[in-house]
Amino acid sequence: MLTLYKSLVRSHLEYCCPLWNSCKSTGTQELEGVQRTFTSKIWGFQHLNYWQRLKALDIMSLQRRRERYIIIHMWKILHGKCPNDLDVRFCAPSRLGTKAVIPALSKTSTQRNQSLYDGSFAVMGPRLWNVIPAKLHSIENLVQFKTKLRVFLDEFPDEPPIPGYICRNKNSLLDWSGSKDTSLMHGRSSSSMTQ
Repeated sequence: MLTLYKSLVRSHLEYCCPLWNSCKSTGTQELEGVQRTFTSKIWGFQHLNYWQRLKALDIMSLQRRRERYIIIHMWKILHGKCPNDLDVRFCAPSRLGTKAVIPALSKTSTQRNQSLYDGSFAVMGPRLWNVIPAKLHSIENLVQFKTKLRVFLDEFPDEPPIPGYICRNKNSLLDWSGSKDTSLMHGRSSSSMTQ
């Protein structure tokens, strides 16, 4: 059943997701609701809550997968594997790795336009790229990069915002990486849930 979900349903939910990645929690919750409902019907996992099912089934939330795709697309831009249509710029390699330049924010735009701009690939791509460790920046092989990226992503809890659950943050890598409390970054906690 999980194979059917991955091939027939999830592929539609993720189509072209680096472009339309939802920055609103309501959009994230609606998309996660599809995966949450589907995984709750898998025999032997019905007794687990959504966050526990993600871990038991060894799958990522759709939100985490979208951020992963954005990072992979940034890698492709850096290594010339796809066109750089948005003119994403990178700083020269240093001890911190090859960092992406986050475009300057316009001070004259409206709050609504600023929110849309902040959630765009031109801004989210560089911000997410700058979260990953420097050792990943220089990997030349895409398969190896994806493998190492998965290991890095597994270090962070994957607790997407879902109605009925109390979340510690919005579950973005940007939120987890900025957390000062390292105990939040390791493992998953079921004590913060209401269901």
